Amino acid sequence: MAVALLAQQPKSRNLLKIGIIGATIGVIGGTGYSFYKISEDRKNFALDGTPVNPTQILKHKPSITPSRKVTFPVNTTGLKLTLYQYQTCPFCCKVRAFLDYYGISYDVVEVDPVLRKEISWSSYKKVPILLVQVKDGYQPLNDSSMIISLLSSYMQDNSQNISELVEYYPNIAMHDNEGKFKYEIMNKYFLMYNKMPPEDISMNAIIEERKWRQWTDDVLIHTLSPNVYRTLNEAYETFEWFSEVGHWKEYFPSWEQMLIVNVGACAMWLIAKRLKKRHRLKEDVRQSLYDEVNKWLKEVHVNGTPFRGGHNPDLSDLAVYGVLKSIEGCSAFKDLLKNTKLSKWYNAMKERVDSYAGSTLVNG
Repeated sequence: MAVALLAQQPKSRNLLKIGIIGATIGVIGGTGYSFYKISEDRKNFALDGTPVNPTQILKHKPSITPSRKVTFPVNTTGLKLTLYQYQTCPFCCKVRAFLDYYGISYDVVEVDPVLRKEISWSSYKKVPILLVQVKDGYQPLNDSSMIISLLSSYMQDNSQNISELVEYYPNIAMHDNEGKFKYEIMNKYFLMYNKMPPEDISMNAIIEERKWRQWTDDVLIHTLSPNVYRTLNEAYETFEWFSEVGHWKEYFPSWEQMLIVNVGACAMWLIAKRLKKRHRLKEDVRQSLYDEVNKWLKEVHVNGTPFRGGHNPDLSDLAVYGVLKSIEGCSAFKDLLKNTKLSKWYNAMKERVDSYAGSTLVNG
């Protein structure tokens, strides 16, 4: 009995020693992280409200061959554009809906959503990125809503060049409503009129258009991922559709395509669960999608015209259409058509966009 007791004492001392060392390391590590976090928070609060260096003009275009070219015979803008995108990203679909509706030609570079090597030249690691050829090189434009506002401003009055218009959309360091530090592009829902807004557009119409464009980004778009990645089977179905419509077999080697589908589907299935909770969607996420689309359709019907913008789509129509088009091949979209009255408005938008009907409104 005494021998056994003596044998246990060194072991107990060793465990105690290890415990003390572990606790000490934990305290030191925790303290170090706390100091780092406090330092970062102080630095971030000091940055609050300060503009970040504007995106620099590239002297040379990145040496990446476009995946394809989208050309419209009616293009009179003189703009030379390259869109770096994921084919089914809702933010990219918004930009394409805008460009297609107005008949503005552009090149497309399809970006690998896992490796993203096609945008390795950019410090901004999201899509879309629109590269615009300007006098001194190539001007990158980031953020879908800013891209649309800037190009709309240019089409209203091209006496201001693209590089000048960029200055009206500064990137500002800020804390959001939840206290999270981030960078935000200011004025991204605003069109920059060189003079007064056109006489045929009321101030109320301008404000409402902004409101619904922002609603698209802040509310509607957050109902998509939890729906298209609702189950693992739906996640794989969604990525297989992405692969088909994005022509991944043409643009990426087979191993890369398999990596995107398998890693992407599993990752997004898991992420979708967190997004459902973060955005406070209903237990049945389909119902949240239906509710928001019905809210939009109610707004469209208020004026008794085919579109929220009237007899022609406005930027809010194009934003909602682009976002919903991103899930067109998914089960969630089929269910949406069955359970709401979306079809009439959506098909009317599709006809206008596919026929580049807005090209007659462009001041070339």
